[in-house]
Amino acid sequence: MHKDIDPLELLIERALQEDIGPGDYSTLGCIPAHAVGRATLKIKDRGILAGMEVATRVFKHLEPDCHITPFLQDGTPIAPGDIAFDLEARVHTILQGERLVLNCMQRMSGIATLTRSYTRLLEGYHTRLLDTRKTTPNFRLLEKEAVRIGGGVNYRMGLYDMIMLKDNHIDYCGGLHKAVDKAWQYVREHRLGLKIVVETRNLEDVAAALETGKVDRIMLDNFTPEGVAEALDLIGRRVETEASGGINLDNITRYAATGVDFVSVGAVINQARSLDLSLKAVIDEPGAHPGAHR
Repeated sequence: MHKDIDPLELLIERALQEDIGPGDYSTLGCIPAHAVGRATLKIKDRGILAGMEVATRVFKHLEPDCHITPFLQDGTPIAPGDIAFDLEARVHTILQGERLVLNCMQRMSGIATLTRSYTRLLEGYHTRLLDTRKTTPNFRLLEKEAVRIGGGVNYRMGLYDMIMLKDNHIDYCGGLHKAVDKAWQYVREHRLGLKIVVETRNLEDVAAALETGKVDRIMLDNFTPEGVAEALDLIGRRVETEASGGINLDNITRYAATGVDFVSVGAVINQARSLDLSLKAVIDEPGAHPGAHR
């Protein structure tokens, strides 16, 4: 593995290796290596399109000189019958990249669609939608990109780009004050420059977090909208605020009405339904087959 390989290239490389393994014998067995063909990405569902860049990168990884003509872009509302792109490439490239492209775009489009449903409900409010780390292992990069395309805000990518002290950190450490103090000192000793977010479970925790003077955001975990409003009266605008836990399409506007800065919703990723897309061969002339030389 090359140290300078970018995360998307690494994901594509590993996914293709998983799928192709020692060889795509179905294609090798019946399609000449020189055969060239065309295919189109057809939309069969309603929603928000996501994953166009990924599709391009997959096919370009397999065949740098392949030609892709996009007709839609990420974030576009889509409906059955729409065409996202046209591809001209070696047939081997089309068939080997087809499933990876569809898996990525169907999943990403489903997430973008559900995210858009949430963000539409937040229009006119101060509150912004955050995703979480409740993602599919090794697919977080694309799932979070789909949230961004749908209008959400990406939270931390992993355990390395923010200090988040949740209930287990606090309990194992011996209390909220102690956990915050130790984390604050650690960040400064190692010159990490990371924000500190602390999870609170009640108003007493909120008061304790404020007393430390060392947190950048207070997360209000499993608070009711009324509880969030009460906590915000205590916090004011001294630090950022976030509501988390039990937030869904039915109640998100009640949380937004409190004026909380962020709501984090794991459901935008882990409850999203993949959209139906298909990659179909284009045969230009009756009786033609993809055997022409380019």
